[in-house]
Amino acid sequence: MPATPIDDATFAGLRKIDTPTITNVVATYPRDPLCLGLYNPWTENWYTDTSIRCMYPELGAVVGYAVTCVFGLPDPNFPDRLSFMNVVDALYAVRKPTILVIQQKWPAELMAKAGLVGELMATSMRSMGCVGLLSNGPSRDIDAVRKLGFQMLLGGVTAGHGEMAVQAVNVPVSVGGMDVAPGELIHMDENGAVKFPADQAETVLANARAKLVDEDKRLELLRKATTAEAIRAAFAGESYASKK
Repeated sequence: MPATPIDDATFAGLRKIDTPTITNVVATYPRDPLCLGLYNPWTENWYTDTSIRCMYPELGAVVGYAVTCVFGLPDPNFPDRLSFMNVVDALYAVRKPTILVIQQKWPAELMAKAGLVGELMATSMRSMGCVGLLSNGPSRDIDAVRKLGFQMLLGGVTAGHGEMAVQAVNVPVSVGGMDVAPGELIHMDENGAVKFPADQAETVLANARAKLVDEDKRLELLRKATTAEAIRAAFAGESYASKK
């Protein structure tokens, strides 16, 4: 996490911006002066893929510090060492807001059946300052969690699960094609999730705002365009523009 805490105004500003715009300034367009180029956009796992879907698009974007954990089947070689209370402790101990990132590690035949997080767990997370859950597997109680205003991006939904165990807390994880380390910032909405270093939050916000201003100007030109040449002019300087 950054030495200086991120202020509320920065978090509020980031929540007003859609996740694709955040990806645009984090890494998507490395030749764009507003892009920070924090990752190679194709070779590094810095945003989620199509295996993840948003449960509550109406909630809009959420952003928070990543707290991570791994769930799987009980292991006789690692009996009762960790529990969900260790996850609660981790959420309590760090700066707020947080997003819990759970990597689910089940046998292939169980992966689509483990409805991991329900109303009780989600309510506990929310009480600890957690604003959302990102996980590669399914969860449940979708109707009840909706009332909490708690965002969830998941691998799906299912009604039940069997015995389960916490395998690790605050370790690097991989969820939906995105690698996440504890303390990174996660920004997510109905388009998916993206990560970036917490110490870049203010710059990401400033560049994202500038990007939206630029896009608004181009959109205005595009709406008025009646010729291909006008479209080309609106895209001037962008990768969409034709190269002559």
